[in-house]
Amino acid sequence: MGFLDGVFKKKDLEIGSPAKGKCVSIKTVPDPTFSEEILGKGVAVEPSEGKFYAPADGKISTLFATKHAVGVTTAEGAEILIHVGLDTVNLKGEHFTAHVEEGAAVKKGALLLEADLEAIAAAGYKTITPILICNTGDFKEVVPGEERMVSPGDSVLSIKL
Repeated sequence: MGFLDGVFKKKDLEIGSPAKGKCVSIKTVPDPTFSEEILGKGVAVEPSEGKFYAPADGKISTLFATKHAVGVTTAEGAEILIHVGLDTVNLKGEHFTAHVEEGAAVKKGALLLEADLEAIAAAGYKTITPILICNTGDFKEVVPGEERMVSPGDSVLSIKL
């Protein structure tokens, strides 16, 4: 093995959990848009706290006006969508606070959004949060992590570059 052989080898990109809670299969999300991976492969987190953090270093590519979802694009080109709850777009931003703006550079672990999970649930919405790689086809493989309790930053997806 030569001196530079390992230097240029691409590593897998690990995507962290954006929230504290239970990581579950995307196939368990009770919405076919997510469970059938129409928007891309991923996982979901059943959040136990209402703070959502950057899952990787990148740039805020999308911040929905309703603050229920945010997109982060990594330097490797992975387009990550964090969608807090199901049908929460109907809340029109109520119970959500954004801590970032579109175009902002973020480091893994930066606070992106806050959501009042109790108020969202009381309004009749599920708080399960899909984390998707919207451009799954651009990569060799997107491998979901195991079902388990996670903290922000714990790896939940591995992208084979």
